[in-house]
This record gives sequence, C-alpha cells and structure tokens, in this order.
Amino acid sequence: MEETDVPEMHVKQTVRVFAAASFLHDIGSDMIFSVWPLFLTQVLGANMAVVGFIDGLGDTIVSISQAVSGYLSDRIRKRKIFVWMGYLLGGIARIGYALAPSWQWIIPFRILDRSGKMRGAPRDAMLSDVSTRENRGRHFGILRAMDNAGAVVGIILSILLIERIGYSSLFLTAAVPSILAVLLVLTFVRESTSSTRIFKGVRLTDFTHDLKLYTILSALFSLGNFSYSFLLLVARQAGFTVGSIPVLYLLFTLMAALFSLPFGKLADKFNRKAVLLCSFILWAGVSTLLLLSHSTTAIIVSFVLYGLHKAAHDPVQKAFAAELAPKDFVASTLGGFQMVIGLCSLPASLMAGLIWDRIGMMMPFLLSLILTVFSSFLLLFVTEGKKSRRPS
Repeated sequence: MEETDVPEMHVKQTVRVFAAASFLHDIGSDMIFSVWPLFLTQVLGANMAVVGFIDGLGDTIVSISQAVSGYLSDRIRKRKIFVWMGYLLGGIARIGYALAPSWQWIIPFRILDRSGKMRGAPRDAMLSDVSTRENRGRHFGILRAMDNAGAVVGIILSILLIERIGYSSLFLTAAVPSILAVLLVLTFVRESTSSTRIFKGVRLTDFTHDLKLYTILSALFSLGNFSYSFLLLVARQAGFTVGSIPVLYLLFTLMAALFSLPFGKLADKFNRKAVLLCSFILWAGVSTLLLLSHSTTAIIVSFVLYGLHKAAHDPVQKAFAAELAPKDFVASTLGGFQMVIGLCSLPASLMAGLIWDRIGMMMPFLLSLILTVFSSFLLLFVTEGKKSRRPS
C-alpha cells in the first residue's frame, strides 16, 4: 500500500479548493467553447482548416506550457504560483476574444488562453502528492467531475445569454469566474515545504519501459483525437440549428460530469488499463457511428458516447501517467507526457480540417478509428505497477 504523511484535513482542503477553482474556471471556459466553432466560422469567417489550426495550436500550447511549468515547478519546488497564474491568463484571454475583430486576432489570445494550462501539471502533481494508490483515481475523478459540472453551468449560461447580450458581452462575462478562481487558490491553497534536493531534470532514460510505451500509444491516439469542434460542425451540417448546437455540447459535457467520478472509482477498484481501454472503445464508437449515419438519433447518441469517452479518459489518463512516473518528479514527467500528446494535437486537428475541406467531412473519422484501434492494441502491453523512484 502506498502511504502519505499528509494530514487528512490538508488532503480534503486541497482537493476541495482545486475542485472549486476548476468549477469556476470551467464556467467561463464553456460559456465560450459551447459556441466557439460557430463564432469562428459564422462571425469571424474562418474555414475548417483555420478552425483545425486554431484548435490544434491551442492543444499544442496547452501541452508545451504544462511541460515547461512541470519542469520549473519541480526545479524550484514551487507549484502554487503556476496554478493561480494559469487561471489569471485564461481570464485575460477571454477579454481579448471579446475585442477581436477577425480570426487572425484570435490567435495571440488563444495562445495566451491555452498557456493558462500551465496550471495543469503542477496542480496534478500537488493532487497526486496528497493521494495514495487507493484514492488517486477518485481524487482526479472529483477534479474532472467539477470541471465538467462547471462546464454544464457555463453552457446553460451561454444558451440563456448568447441571443440576449451577444458574443462580446458573453466573453467578457466569462472572464469573471476565472478571477474568482485566482482568489480562491491564492487564499486557501497551502503549499507544502519545498524539498532541498537538487533537481537535475527528468530524462527519457528515467522513463520505465511501460511509461515509454504508454506515452507512445497516447501520442498515437492523440493524432486521431481531434477537436470537439468537428463534432459540433458535423451536427450543423446534419441539419441541427445554431440554437441547438450548444445543447449538444451540453449533452456530452453533462455525461462527462456525471460519469467522471464513477470511472475514477472504477479505476481505483479494478485497474487503470480497463477503464482507459473502455475510453478508447467509446471514442471508436463515436467515429464508427458518424461514419455510418448522420440521422438525428445517430448524432445525439454520438454525443452521449463522446461524453462517456471524456469521463473515462481524462482523469484516468493522468492518474495512470502519474503512477508510472518517477516518484520525485511527477510534475515534470506529467508535463513532458502532456507535451508529447500536445505536439500531436496540432497536426491532428489541422490535418482533420484539411482532410475535411479537400476530401470530405467523414474521412477524419475513418483515420481516427484506425489510430484508436492501434492504440488500444498497444495498451494491452502496458503493465500497471507502483511508481518507481528515479534512479540515482
């Protein structure tokens, strides 16, 4: 059994504050993201290749920022500053979105927004540090559930407000919850005493065979796991109205919110691989269903499956990587892991957009299905185990 000497009260406070901050920040995020592809294509005039580029660039910046912040937080033994700064950058970027006159102006603010994800690896490392093997999946599940619960609230607010106040006012309003998240983390998160151990930086040679294989298969999966914007635009092409698109976004987000914690608990009770494999199968189901049919029922079911995929994939992927990481370098390892995935996200969404424009909107889903099947096969060869300490 993995032990932790962190007081139970501190554990609960850390989990609750991070969960509340994530809830607040995601209210603002999904007030925007529920109408994001429509905003880019119908208001700013972007085509699918541009949508894929902007979304892929955002995902890449997310992972690079997490890698850098993970490395730095391990090096200086400080994590909290990256968390509250990340929320602050997200809030500032939303003001920029509100003022952008064309899609070209979106790019620098998108970079700023997704750089705010610098909070991810340090926050996940703090959460992992106060967790044990018996509750880590549940803790990450709670965090993901609150992310998605905030998203549900944000989407509902978007549906209620978008036609009343317009995009600019909506995006300005979305900055407020992030500022509250900054204040929450600054006030209530207590960082543990820094270690005096000299940090030399995590290296690829510090990765075990299982962590290397897990990173490779996760990267392959990411190459086919393009932006959610494509699903929303498939629905628009299938005849769903502009007003109903945020409802579909709400549907998959609600499913993710409801099932993130149950999937996290299942991963704790049984094993990570089974739940992660389930997430791959659910995404394969989305791709297959959309390849076969564009009926109203098929579209709705595909969004349900997508929500279940996100619920199973997001918390377990990080928990699994954290446990395979060298114990004293969790933040930098998680950051490096996320960077590899993110470097695959830009070509994934960009390639999907180009294929959509030049060949047809279903071809990206066929490519994704092939990569998902291959990634699932490789996952079978990853062995779960306790985290090992970095070799001296």
